[in-house]
Amino acid sequence: MSQPSAAPIVERMDAKHHYEILVDGKRAGLTAYRDRSVQRVFYHTVIDDAFAGKGLAAQLVQQALTDVRDSGKRIVPVCPYVAKYLKRHHGFDDITDAVTPDVLRWLQTELG
Repeated sequence: MSQPSAAPIVERMDAKHHYEILVDGKRAGLTAYRDRSVQRVFYHTVIDDAFAGKGLAAQLVQQALTDVRDSGKRIVPVCPYVAKYLKRHHGFDDITDAVTPDVLRWLQTELG
């Protein structure tokens, strides 16, 4: 009989510029960001295939966005998944900024 798995844990990994979601101690996915002044620009979210279909991306993004609010920053959803999440969940509308050509140019420079 297998042990029930623990609740997934979301951690901010500042040195790697991403939030990770861990399931039983294994990284199941991440959402990547770069900070631009008071904005946290999210540009990529991925869940490993082995963990797909469990609602982990939504849990990861929700906790990451809550952390952005707690940090006093603003959200810029370049990542299509984060943008889709924000369209369905309006609790972050007050701290969400539009994706602008300026932001996209800056992000391209940041990521090389």
